[in-house]
Amino acid sequence: MALGPAPVLAVLVGLFHTALFVFLRGRAGGRMVLVACAAILGAWAGDAIGGRLGVDPLRVGDFHVISASIVAWIGIAFVSLVAILGPAPAAEESE
Repeated sequence: MALGPAPVLAVLVGLFHTALFVFLRGRAGGRMVLVACAAILGAWAGDAIGGRLGVDPLRVGDFHVISASIVAWIGIAFVSLVAILGPAPAAEESE
């Protein structure tokens, strides 16, 4: 079984953009794992979309870096938006 470069590069691109998001925002809270998963899956999907469109000028082999980065940020934005619009965590009551 041979593993292609797309999943490995998608993980690298997704984790890079997750780290950049945390650096820019200052924190990710308890949703860090969700942000990382969304960025990785977004980068993988972005590579597939870039392969279909064929307009990505920056490529590493067959991996479409710009389209993967754009869709990774869309995934990060989606998770952040859901976290903002979702219910607030319940505060602990002290007696």
